[in-house]
Amino acid sequence: MNRRNVMIAGAGLFAGLIARVPFANAKPMGKFEVQYSDAEWQRRLAPRQYYILREQGTERPFTSPQLKEKRQGLYTCAGCALPVYRSGDKFDSGTGWPSFIRAVKGNVATSVDRSWFITRTEVHCRRCGGHLGHVFDDGPPPTGKRHCINGDALDFVPTARKKQAS
Repeated sequence: MNRRNVMIAGAGLFAGLIARVPFANAKPMGKFEVQYSDAEWQRRLAPRQYYILREQGTERPFTSPQLKEKRQGLYTCAGCALPVYRSGDKFDSGTGWPSFIRAVKGNVATSVDRSWFITRTEVHCRRCGGHLGHVFDDGPPPTGKRHCINGDALDFVPTARKKQAS
């Protein structure tokens, strides 16, 4: 066995360990207004939603229909329908995930996420504890925040359009 083979084997082992890190991340602690058994969450949510909301997964960038949503309305938690973001606070960050400058006041909570060998601020629904994404300090004014949110963790409810007088 030469040095190159040892390095390749080590890199493979390291990659395998990293792939498991997000699942070791602790879920937000505390009691939530909406609580279901794991089996009930699996029944209520689509597989991709379950992976994100309950297992703290991340969707592939540029795959969510919510990324291209341009209508006025509210983004709600796909787990419990709590309004969490407004379309007026959405912006194109170029990252591949829906991004917002702020959440609906009082409807999200944050926790420390130490997965992937870095420390980040996780955003989760304050009512059901579902993982939504992360918040970073590189957003535009006026908040300077970028709520980088998984589109599959959200449902979109368009604002009813007013009928124009004929």
